[in-house]
Amino acid sequence: MPHHRYRPAHARVALPLTDRTWPSRTLDRAPLWVPVDLRDGNQALAEPMDTERKRRFFDLLVAVGYKEIEVGYPSASQTDFDFVRHLARSGEVPDDVTVSVFTPARHDLIDRTIASIEGLPRAVVHLYTATAPVWRDVVLGRSRTEVHALISDAATHLLRRAEERPRADTRFEFSPEVFNLTEPDFVLEVCNGLTELWDASPDRPVIHNLPATVEIASPNVYADQVEYTHRHLGRRGSVILSVHPHNDRGTGVACAELAVLAGAQRVEGCLFGNGERTGNVDLVTLALNLYAQGVNPMVDFSDLDAVREVVEHCNRLPVHQRHPYAGSLVHTAFSGTHQDAIAKGMAHHAERAAALGVDPGEAPWAVPYLPIDPADIGRTYEEVIRINSQSGKGGIAHLLLTHHGLDLPHALRPDFSRAVQRVTDTTGRELSDKELWELFRTTYIAPAQDGPTTLESWSTTETAPGEHRFTGTLHTGEQRLSCGGMGSSPLSALTDALGAAGIEVDVLGCTEHSTGGDAVAYAECRVGGVARWGAGRDTSVLTASVNAVLAAVNRAAS
Repeated sequence: MPHHRYRPAHARVALPLTDRTWPSRTLDRAPLWVPVDLRDGNQALAEPMDTERKRRFFDLLVAVGYKEIEVGYPSASQTDFDFVRHLARSGEVPDDVTVSVFTPARHDLIDRTIASIEGLPRAVVHLYTATAPVWRDVVLGRSRTEVHALISDAATHLLRRAEERPRADTRFEFSPEVFNLTEPDFVLEVCNGLTELWDASPDRPVIHNLPATVEIASPNVYADQVEYTHRHLGRRGSVILSVHPHNDRGTGVACAELAVLAGAQRVEGCLFGNGERTGNVDLVTLALNLYAQGVNPMVDFSDLDAVREVVEHCNRLPVHQRHPYAGSLVHTAFSGTHQDAIAKGMAHHAERAAALGVDPGEAPWAVPYLPIDPADIGRTYEEVIRINSQSGKGGIAHLLLTHHGLDLPHALRPDFSRAVQRVTDTTGRELSDKELWELFRTTYIAPAQDGPTTLESWSTTETAPGEHRFTGTLHTGEQRLSCGGMGSSPLSALTDALGAAGIEVDVLGCTEHSTGGDAVAYAECRVGGVARWGAGRDTSVLTASVNAVLAAVNRAAS
């Protein structure tokens, strides 16, 4: 591959920062969030959203808790213009929500943008122009001086038009598009000029947004660029420093997190990372990354599946199954070692919550392989452990306990795991919890009635303390015979009766528990020198135990 055709970042743009401080900082609060799904994300859709889909998306963003929302590019299409007008006329933008609109640095397009927000009490007008050398030379065909003059002229025109709306709160944002490939001194020259022109103040700050329009370097380089700008901006207390990372190198989330460490106060992005090429930075992942560190993200994703459903409907794009936090498989473990660790972790979490006297949903979270409690974002534990050919005994046992109340003895789990693996290896597919239960039933419970040896009309009596008699009618093949035996317990009397009928059985262990009004018994038996497990389920503990022994006998004979 001709790698020599491409230049590294340090050969394309000056990187003057040498005394960086961002690596020693920590993320301890959420930045200002600005979802740009309705503008930048919408521009990336093969079928852009209509007003109905945009309104549904807007209502979702409000419900989640976003306070500033970029709602459109009114000069780009009639659909975008009409949606902004719809919001203005509806009077339904909440008092604590500010809409933002996007415009290039052209008088006619600024005029169209201002017309779209007429009637909105609050708005941010986001002005942008490409400032990087390649864009200046190839796209605009203008020098640095000419581009600066173009921006200043457009910003002056925007200011005049905003002053024609004295009763409206109109604030300004500027993006030097392709900031990360623009000379740092030129970024400061342009941004500081606009800070002065727009007369920024602490109570009426200007937003300077620094887009990584096309990712060209590792996230630490972007952080250096942001920190250099942060430290050298004029009237810094009157500026909100914003970032807008794209994801061309797959590191958009890291770029945003490091940029906030470097001094950014505001992040623009999209839910689940929609956007042109490889997308905008993903606001869901950023917010929940903070949440997983014990930081309040200031937005509510407690029903993340519902959020995903709306976004998928409006974008007509699926969220990937492995998407962080929201993917359908992201809280799922197929690997046996992972399942065992998760099952043990969940049991330990429940015990710890009980010891603390708090609800499990309030107890400190420390479960292997799960950075957050799936229940916190509306997921259920059924989704965490799923069964295929890679699964292990711990996960299988967890599902049977969770869904069907079966608490398998530890010694039985490897045996059933082998039965599960035979099925999954043969079919090549995942087993549901219902299929898992059915496999357990047919393997360990059904043989008591379906095997070659069955019992009918049996009973036990305690003839003296510690002395039990078992009697019944035994069917073995074509034979039907009466049997009887004595023992120190009902089960030892049963094995004595079976021995008298020519079936040598030793009960190596038997455990029982109750579930759903029934008793479940598990018996490990040695039958003719072969160790086999059987299980029984009945309203009677004794009947369940007898059936478990009989199931083991028939499994040994198969």
